[in-house]
Amino acid sequence: MRLVIAAAFVLAVVTNAQAQLIEKTALTLDGAKKIAAVAEAKAKAEGARVVIAVVDDGGSLLFLERLDDTQVASVNVGIDKARTAAIFRRPSKVFEDQVKNGRVAALALHGAVPLQGGVPIIVEGKVIGAIGVSGETPAQDEDIAIAGAAVAASFTKP
Repeated sequence: MRLVIAAAFVLAVVTNAQAQLIEKTALTLDGAKKIAAVAEAKAKAEGARVVIAVVDDGGSLLFLERLDDTQVASVNVGIDKARTAAIFRRPSKVFEDQVKNGRVAALALHGAVPLQGGVPIIVEGKVIGAIGVSGETPAQDEDIAIAGAAVAASFTKP
């Protein structure tokens, strides 16, 4: 009887162990560079002086580019916008709108920067990273970020 109970326990543990891991799509450095290149092309076409930051799904920096003559202060702001979009899985503009509409408690959210210009990078319905753009108007920053993020739809798995 004990052997049957032990076997059932081992089977339950093994079955549960298999459910403990998932496969996920991860953004590569090459992918981050392609996203940034599209954003850079749009920025240059518009004469925008911006910082472009691309982070992974946990908000860690993968790639950073500061276009010529862009203010230095935009470096950290761009990273913060991207990190916000990645870890909260939504555009950073959501938090800006919340504050603007009176929900000042959004300012207390750890890691949330309520500034427009951070956009999640989505592949197959999952956030695999984010792009943050800073240096111009909030709307222009976001438009440049959206253009960069859109290229991820063409990415394929090896």
